[in-house]
Parts: sequence; structure tokens; C-alpha cells
Amino acid sequence: MLDVRTSSEFNGSHIEGSVNIPVQSIDQHFEKLDKSKPVITYCALGGRSAVAAAKLKSQGFQVVNAGGIHTLRKQLK
Repeated sequence: MLDVRTSSEFNGSHIEGSVNIPVQSIDQHFEKLDKSKPVITYCALGGRSAVAAAKLKSQGFQVVNAGGIHTLRKQLK
């Protein structure tokens, strides 16, 4: 899971096991992600995760945009 919110948002609360790469810097960190595994993006409400998902897809990643963290947490219960 990829949390694309800011570092301060991530440090305040995040899904356990997720990696934080803010959407503003995702272009510089593609190498930190494994193209052989699907990437699930999320943010606060869904806008930033959609931008990140589009950028990742353009680089050949398999991506699922999960939207906002609160919606994702409900789905994981």
C-alpha cells in the first residue's frame, strides 16, 4: 500500500504496513516500488491518490486507487 499524503499526515495516522511517498515527489521515487506487484494508492480523500495512480500507470505499474484513508479503513475491517 502506498500512502501519498504528506509526511506529517502519514506520521499522524496511516494504514499499518503502508509506505509513504508524497504525491509531490513520486516522480523521483519510482525505483522504491516493485513493478511485479500491484500498488494500492490512498490519500486523505482520493484526489492525490488518483494523481499518483495515473503517474504510476504511465510508468508500467499495476495500480488500484483505493481513494481516501477513511473509506479504505472501512473496507479493511
